Amino acid sequence: MRSILVGILVLLAVAVGWLTFDFYRSEGQATAFGEPFSLVDGSGQPITEAAFRGHPTAVFFGFTHCPEVCPTTLFELDGWLKSMGDEGKDIRAYFVSVDPERDTPEVLKNYVGNVSDRITGITGEPAKVLDMAKAFKIYYKKVPLEGDDYTMDHTASVLLLDGQGDFFGTIAYGENSDTAVAKLKRLVEKG
Repeated sequence: MRSILVGILVLLAVAVGWLTFDFYRSEGQATAFGEPFSLVDGSGQPITEAAFRGHPTAVFFGFTHCPEVCPTTLFELDGWLKSMGDEGKDIRAYFVSVDPERDTPEVLKNYVGNVSDRITGITGEPAKVLDMAKAFKIYYKKVPLEGDDYTMDHTASVLLLDGQGDFFGTIAYGENSDTAVAKLKRLVEKG
């Protein structure tokens, strides 16, 4: 009787181990990220999820009235890409506005253009921007200030997508520059 009980426990342990392994193996695999979207770039030209395919991609969601996080992240992202030289030439970078009411294509183009010629701004109708942000698991919320003024609370990580548009990882706000560049290099290696 005891040997039967031990045998059952061993089989149960093996089954739980296999299920745990299978769960983490599937969680660690890249999965398609986001959903189809139709917005505009800083020049007012249509842009869709197709822009995130065929090359490694870095995507940051922010807004032009941001006092610190957004300009810092854009500046750092541009610096990381420059520091990679030819190794990072295939990475495409995008800044998606979470404040499309104020961030028109022209405003966005000027804002991003003052920091980088490697980063493309994306904006559009507020409902479409919200749909895209939700699909990409990005949080944002309008936070009232004095009078009619407001700011935006938002996710402050750079999303990394591989050449198929699959989620590859993130670069956190304030992450060490060497670590950020190493992540971008791994992204390029993945393709």
